[in-house]
Amino acid sequence: MKAGVKLPDVTFRTRVRDESIEGPNPFRWEDKTTADYFAGKRVVLFSLPGAFTPTCSTYQLPGFEKGFADFQAEGIDAIYCMSVNDSFVMNAWARDQKLENVQVIPDGSGEFTRKMGMLVAKDNLGFGARSWRYAAIVNDGVVEAWFEEPGLRDNHGEDPYGVSSPETVLKHLKEAKAEVTA
Repeated sequence: MKAGVKLPDVTFRTRVRDESIEGPNPFRWEDKTTADYFAGKRVVLFSLPGAFTPTCSTYQLPGFEKGFADFQAEGIDAIYCMSVNDSFVMNAWARDQKLENVQVIPDGSGEFTRKMGMLVAKDNLGFGARSWRYAAIVNDGVVEAWFEEPGLRDNHGEDPYGVSSPETVLKHLKEAKAEVTA
């Protein structure tokens, strides 16, 4: 993947809260498309191996959540966290992380991740097919900047983290803004 590439058109199966539904599970299915998330917006998308996993839950997702105002100041409209997990898992993780700013996108079947060229086997960890860790700045559905962790391959023995960190993406945004104003 690289800058200038249009995101693949995919339909995501999501569960959204609906107060008109009574009972302990007030959610309904809602299909959302790539265009629903990305059209007409400048966003940060980051994808990771799995909800509730250590690096994802301790550093990457909380970093983007806490830094949301800084990203907005650099012209970002939204921040999306994607994982090859279903909507139930992603919603539970969002509640667990007390998210207020970052929105989660469930890529339950891995279709988007596969079309991005980022689907890898993580059978060595018992995960099955998952996303390689990456981040992107996306402007109106087109990749503006790409941040991929090194070593993309099936059953990688490690989980590299740094290139796709919130700090790295924010630094890029600030440097790009400084270049434009210089």
